[in-house]
Amino acid sequence: MVKLDETALPGVGVRYDFDGRYGKRVGVITHRDGRREIFVSRRDDPDACAMSIVLADDESEAVADLLGGSTVTRRMSQSMQDIEGLAMDWLPFEASSPYAGHPLGDTMMRTRTGASIVAVMRDGHAIPAPGPEFPLQAGDTVVVVGTPNGVTRAAQLLRGTFSG
Repeated sequence: MVKLDETALPGVGVRYDFDGRYGKRVGVITHRDGRREIFVSRRDDPDACAMSIVLADDESEAVADLLGGSTVTRRMSQSMQDIEGLAMDWLPFEASSPYAGHPLGDTMMRTRTGASIVAVMRDGHAIPAPGPEFPLQAGDTVVVVGTPNGVTRAAQLLRGTFSG
């Protein structure tokens, strides 16, 4: 496994980098304004950038998809799976849901399923810990945590097929 280093860059953002197999240091700087910058530097001096390219959000997503997704997400997913009895899922929220256009609180998710909505992904941005007044919209991705059965029931609830 590649050892990924994380370095805070005050006033700029965060640098994530690793030693590449072929003698170069490879990384990404996540700027505070959301831009991503891919860079290549010498292994012995990560500040001596040999080449970089700045990517817009949609370009970053395209490159991530081309490279097979996020190892950070895969590691987090694996960590979550290692906690016995805990499940997490990213559920697409469709226009056909009976809760489309309604506030999250209308779902009564935790009471009805035992699972909790911990974040909503909308237009490429995360909305962590949305409150009960947060309106759900078609195209959202709802991040749900609970027991495996609770997460399954949450998916059914959002689809309108829940009978419990």
